[in-house]
Amino acid sequence: MYAVIGLGNPGRAYDGTRHNVGFDTIDCLAVRNNVKLNKIKHKAVYGETFINNEKVILVKPQTYMNRSGECVLDIYNYYKMPIENIIVIYDDIDIKFGSLRIRKKGSAGSHNGMKSVIYQLQSENFPRIRIGVGKPKEGMDLVDFVLSRFTKDEREVIDSAIERAALAVEAIIFKGLDKAMNEYNG
Repeated sequence: MYAVIGLGNPGRAYDGTRHNVGFDTIDCLAVRNNVKLNKIKHKAVYGETFINNEKVILVKPQTYMNRSGECVLDIYNYYKMPIENIIVIYDDIDIKFGSLRIRKKGSAGSHNGMKSVIYQLQSENFPRIRIGVGKPKEGMDLVDFVLSRFTKDEREVIDSAIERAALAVEAIIFKGLDKAMNEYNG
């Protein structure tokens, strides 16, 4: 069993923002796998499916970004799955715009949502997919930047990155983490 958790903020005010590419990837996976995200529990909206004969839950925490770990911990405790089967997808300002970076484990960097997840799980030993969302211009507040929407030109690139992130999740489940990393990192 896998839990695929896209980090983001709930509510229409945050739709389409840089900080919500994790949510967008969950939506993409839901469409690709014909899943309705219609269950409400564990401080999340989620749906269940099977990918490659593995039960998979697609999760959008409803706790707001900085408390995402509360939802992840609830799911981890409820389903009693190996921590390595929790895949977290989130935005990253420190990698090239539109690129993906898959890692087996690691620190949160400057991302408060991941800090919350790591704090709640008391572990960094779970896979994550980071999506490059660009860097703020000189003097722009980081919070304002990650809560901003993409330009039309950026949207095309980011939509492609979201699609690749969804494919990367499926590759992790079908082929394993190492092969997915070789195929999708960069």
